Amino acid sequence: MDFFTKITFPEVKRKYDYTDRFLLLGSCFAENIGKQLAYSKFSIDINPFGIQYNPSSISRALRLLLNGKPFSASDLFCEKGIYYSFMHHGSFSADTENGCLELINSRFVKAAERIRTASVLVVTLGTAWVYKLKSTGEIVSNCHKLPEKMFVRERLSVDEIVEDWSLLLNDLFSVNPGMNVLFTVSPIRHWKDGAHENQLSKATLLLAVDELKRKFVGRTDYFPSYEIMMDELRDYRFYADDMIHPSPLAVNYIWEKFCENYITPQSKEVMKEIEEIRKAVAHRPFRQESEAYRQFMFQTLLKIDGIREKFPYFDFTEEKMFVESKLK
Repeated sequence: MDFFTKITFPEVKRKYDYTDRFLLLGSCFAENIGKQLAYSKFSIDINPFGIQYNPSSISRALRLLLNGKPFSASDLFCEKGIYYSFMHHGSFSADTENGCLELINSRFVKAAERIRTASVLVVTLGTAWVYKLKSTGEIVSNCHKLPEKMFVRERLSVDEIVEDWSLLLNDLFSVNPGMNVLFTVSPIRHWKDGAHENQLSKATLLLAVDELKRKFVGRTDYFPSYEIMMDELRDYRFYADDMIHPSPLAVNYIWEKFCENYITPQSKEVMKEIEEIRKAVAHRPFRQESEAYRQFMFQTLLKIDGIREKFPYFDFTEEKMFVESKLK
């Protein structure tokens, strides 16, 4: 008997391995997937502008990275002694102009280089609703808790998203012909928009992505994280306490589906080796001074050296320092 509905995955045009360089932008779900990739030692850059939700802001962020011009003081605003950027998450704010620019541009420069060499761009769209600054008409990534009267709230149309992203993708593929784009729609509901408005928003994103896939066959893919959450995990035990965000169990389940469908078999074997090393380093015995534990750490060191011999670009500095400290 089947006790839940299973999602049928679309045909995957391209699977990923450890030679790939990832750039991930979008909602907090992009961070969830990005952290899992980072844990497994993939080469990644996650959200160089911080968390972004709407397709227009993500599109603009990518254009700025293609342009490569760092941010300047004119791109900031000051509110109650704190400097912000409307393009960035609040984590980039600072109490000095230079401090804010340093936070922004240190990430920006690395990501501007990454966008030209990344083989995989993962875009997680959260909502079709946008906030426009009344004074300029600019769509902001973050309102930074400024008064609501400063903004106009609108929902992007499917056509607006497709037109904007079609131009962007043409530019991206011109600069980086080897790039593959993987779209996903965040499974996190924007409940403050209202139940019906959230569904309209998600539907808009899904239709827009579907049209982009048709226009850029072979260069774009779609990972159905939203559908997995809504159907395979259709139970409140898979939600966090707020009943909106996926629980850690749900995130891990979706991650497993991602690996199952998008990671090559050879890379999945390497991921198992990395997981063994991670668990060994995390292990805390009752008697750390015992000979058995020393042997365990020695075998772990051999595993680290062995995997670094095959993949010299893996960074095991922390793990190796920890293991060597236990062998002294």
